[in-house]
Amino acid sequence: MRVYAIFVYLFLYVPIGIIVLFSFNAGRHASELRGLSIQWYGKALSNPFVGDAFFTSLEVAFVVAVLSSLMGTAAALALQRLKGPIRTFLDGLIYVSVMIPGIVIGIATLVALVTVFDYLNPLLASLWPEGFEPPQLHMGYASVIAAHTLFTMSLVIIMVRARIAGMDRSLIEASMDLYATPWRTFYQVTLPQIYPAILAGFLLSFTFSFDDFIISFFVAGANTTLPIYIFSSIRRGITPEVNAIGTMVLAGSLALLLTAQYLMRRRAK
Repeated sequence: MRVYAIFVYLFLYVPIGIIVLFSFNAGRHASELRGLSIQWYGKALSNPFVGDAFFTSLEVAFVVAVLSSLMGTAAALALQRLKGPIRTFLDGLIYVSVMIPGIVIGIATLVALVTVFDYLNPLLASLWPEGFEPPQLHMGYASVIAAHTLFTMSLVIIMVRARIAGMDRSLIEASMDLYATPWRTFYQVTLPQIYPAILAGFLLSFTFSFDDFIISFFVAGANTTLPIYIFSSIRRGITPEVNAIGTMVLAGSLALLLTAQYLMRRRAK
């Protein structure tokens, strides 16, 4: 089993290591290592298209992380108070949303948004004053944010609920005995205890949204996120610049994931 595990890890991580290695390639061809250089990192950072795609992904990921953290925390607190078959049904929906492949979520979101836009755009045109151009709903930032939020919110709910389950309920009861309002109890007692889980969920939501390609590919419209830009560049041929971009994204994602794990383990101890 140990030998089998070693081969599995090699199969998973050797290709990633090759990408990191060839990002330092001094030559122009990604398949031929001609010395080591960091020139491609400089070219990637100075590429305006890479910069636009990066900041688009950054803005989308930040908004998604904020919305997922707020709505996921509120949903986790509400679900904790439910009992019976309703809670079981909602729990099933949460876990199913995590298990569904991204391509299914992307297609379903695309079909839903197109159907809604086809209904609302003629309605807006009929209600808009004459002589003015009515707004047109279309795929863009809002559709990407909505799709990513629906997916990542489930992660926040699962993490926050796990923390709520292990929370000391006697502190909340003591706060109520001391005539604290529900909001004051939440702010001074509940929130400090679940804050690490919320922060970890925020970081995971940010990472999943920033790295997502499949869902973004279906609902981004004319906007280009960094994963979509990388995919478009690969279709024209893999270059050391693409490897450098992938390495920087990998480093940033690992940093956020390790930070989230550290916070959860620190709180658990």
